[in-house]
Amino acid sequence: MPRFSANVSMLFTEVPFPERFAAAAQAGFSGVECQFPYHHDSNEIADKLAMAGVTLAVFNAPPGDYAAGERGLAALPGRESEFQESIEVALAYADMTECTRLHVMAGCITEDQRDDAFDTYLSNLETAAEMTRAAGVQLLIEPISSMPGYFLTRPEQAVEVLRVLDHKNLAIQYDLHHAQRTQGNLGEFLENNLHNVGHVQVAGVPGRHEPDQMGEINWHFIFDLLDAHGYDGWVGAEYTPRGNTVQGLGWAKDWGIGVGAKAKPSSASGKKTKA
Repeated sequence: MPRFSANVSMLFTEVPFPERFAAAAQAGFSGVECQFPYHHDSNEIADKLAMAGVTLAVFNAPPGDYAAGERGLAALPGRESEFQESIEVALAYADMTECTRLHVMAGCITEDQRDDAFDTYLSNLETAAEMTRAAGVQLLIEPISSMPGYFLTRPEQAVEVLRVLDHKNLAIQYDLHHAQRTQGNLGEFLENNLHNVGHVQVAGVPGRHEPDQMGEINWHFIFDLLDAHGYDGWVGAEYTPRGNTVQGLGWAKDWGIGVGAKAKPSSASGKKTKA
């Protein structure tokens, strides 16, 4: 049965951020994730996780100057030292919170950076993959479709990056919302590349709301496919609820989450796939 984590940067916003871990646990989630935890002390986050009894599945490395529109540093030429410092900051949070996955954003590039961006990206990822490997943390990259100028936009590009670097500590964060918008063929991609996937995220298309029957993706098919292939990583619920978070969890009741939830039997074949 898929393990769902609640993205508390987007879910349970009815309560302050430190209280969302307990809210997620009360709703039936055994894991949580967030985008940027750095406005809160890592000790406080660790305490809230422990009290709620949930695992922090993944969070993002610092993105640079977010207020100025920066969305990552990995592909930005000339920012290599700052990128390495951002990984050091992220790993300190990962150590305190016992998080074993870290997503590194590629960044939004300008036209004059395009020629050097790919080599910069590969070099920075190789450095970060070694740093995270030494810390026992898996490094993730995610194709993102919603940010103008973002360097990595299509799942096939992420697969190519993994092929070129061939680093055992590097994997894909496969966000099905972005993937459906840019490439589609979600089942086929998962069938062929699940061994490259370290984390999965879900949200409806269109609208990035609940992954339910109101959108164009057959979520039961996707979740059963992951289950059947023995995917043992996390499936992150990273969406904007249409209304109250808990009231919108009807999509998850078959997997033991939400009001009136009743977990259905696992359909996994017993075959284990690397996560």
